[in-house]
Amino acid sequence: MTIIYLRAFFVILSTIVGYYLGAILGNFTLAWRIGGAVSGLIASSLIVVLEGVMKRCSVRNLSAAVFGLIFGFFMAWILTSVLKLIPMSIELFSSLQIILILVFCYLGMIIAMRGKDEFNLIVPYVKFVRQDEREDIILLDTSVIIDGRIADILQTKFIEGRVVIPRFVLRELQQIADSGDSLKRNRGRRGLDILNRIQKDSKLNVRINEEDFPEIKDVDAKLVKLGQLVGGKVVTNDFNLNKIAELQGVTVLNINELANALRPVVLPGEMMEVRISKEGKEYNQGVGYLDDGTMVVVDNTRQMIGQVIKVAVTSVLQTSAGRMIFAKLEEAPRSQAGGGWKGR
Repeated sequence: MTIIYLRAFFVILSTIVGYYLGAILGNFTLAWRIGGAVSGLIASSLIVVLEGVMKRCSVRNLSAAVFGLIFGFFMAWILTSVLKLIPMSIELFSSLQIILILVFCYLGMIIAMRGKDEFNLIVPYVKFVRQDEREDIILLDTSVIIDGRIADILQTKFIEGRVVIPRFVLRELQQIADSGDSLKRNRGRRGLDILNRIQKDSKLNVRINEEDFPEIKDVDAKLVKLGQLVGGKVVTNDFNLNKIAELQGVTVLNINELANALRPVVLPGEMMEVRISKEGKEYNQGVGYLDDGTMVVVDNTRQMIGQVIKVAVTSVLQTSAGRMIFAKLEEAPRSQAGGGWKGR
């Protein structure tokens, strides 16, 4: 809304300035005053329209182009200074000077924009802070937004810093939400709802990053590239993105690993109750699950599917997919309806 007010103020002020310029240039005649006001209105409106068209331009690309322009102009100035030492007519010198300035400014802009990732003179990411202070940049992946747990984690302040949502991630969410597949559509809409919830939290510093990498097609690769440029941490629950980012030196915060780390510690010999929900892979095994999704494999319980039983933990196995608990039957099973204990 502030930008709209600024645009309106700029148009009104330009119209007034045009009115007074027309009055001064036309000896305060009515026609010149009206013409100046109309010229100011038209010119300012065209500038506002041009500004709206340029909003898709990356500030990082623009800063690189300006750097290249300055560098090209400097090189052209050096060459024209050398050309002054060569005897030639003023017309030829002026022509060569204009040609050199145009060529070197163009080449400087193009080379700087193509190699913008190789130098650090990038305005959006330059920030002057105390050496003992550092603000973390948190980049959200599409999968972690759809998952939804990140909203609760951010509210608990376990992860602090500036939350950055890249525009290409937002575009992918919108495409999923518009999918013809009902399952994908629901997942996309859930992600947009979670994103809206995060943005409405006044305690969070949330920003939409407009940076894009047209030469990179894959969203995960774009996210890793952005993480390298801004020195941010990628939050995800995608195993493949986790590995790719780590290989390229980008810090990854995997909420699945966080969830596994926060599961209660279970020691061998500890007693617990579990409902057997299906048979296991091995002979006469039953499988149940704890409230946090941990799989519990119990020997000699294949015939007790659907019943709540008391078991003793024999061992705990930690795998890349999560944790598995192996147990043995300790007491007689209890029916799911809450009846008394039954004998074996």
